[in-house]
Amino acid sequence: MMLNQYFLHFEESKIVTPLYAFDIDYLNIPKYVGLSKEQILENYRILLTYLNIPWFLALDMPDFPSSASGLFHFFEVKKLFMLDYLILIFSGMGTLWFVRHLNRRRESWRLLPYFRQGTLIPLAILLALLVSFDTLFVLFHKVFFNNDAWLFNATTDPIILALPAEFFMHSFLLAFGLIEVFLILGYFTTKYRISAPSR
Repeated sequence: MMLNQYFLHFEESKIVTPLYAFDIDYLNIPKYVGLSKEQILENYRILLTYLNIPWFLALDMPDFPSSASGLFHFFEVKKLFMLDYLILIFSGMGTLWFVRHLNRRRESWRLLPYFRQGTLIPLAILLALLVSFDTLFVLFHKVFFNNDAWLFNATTDPIILALPAEFFMHSFLLAFGLIEVFLILGYFTTKYRISAPSR
């Protein structure tokens, strides 16, 4: 029980929750769903918990009924989340080993080209998102989902009214914007460490 409460608290602190709280007001979501901001956030936290915590196997949002097709889509999204976490763990371990290996050999300078070239990727994605988000959003779903379950009907799955496309665009912009910031910080931090006189 305490472990579950810890993870629920973790979900509430995620950066996407403040963004969604902002978008509820900015996009006037209560007008479209007929619920208060607090009710919408509570249902959203339940959805986040289901998507992010492996042992939460059932999705039941108190104010948003879901069709079998809608629940199946969220199940597929959950599988993608789990895959993302596995990739993050193993790639993080590999990156940590590589960085420590370079530090031991005093070859941290080898990281600079990765940071320089890496900064171009988020910039390109951010530009593409700003120019043609709707097209990319549809393409994303067609690539990662081999069915039409992601095409929600607001009558049977009213949660779609609380998750407008604009919110997803803001989420992607924030995510890749933060990645860009981290890459730039990594570049200048590494450059500073290289140029700093050794003691």
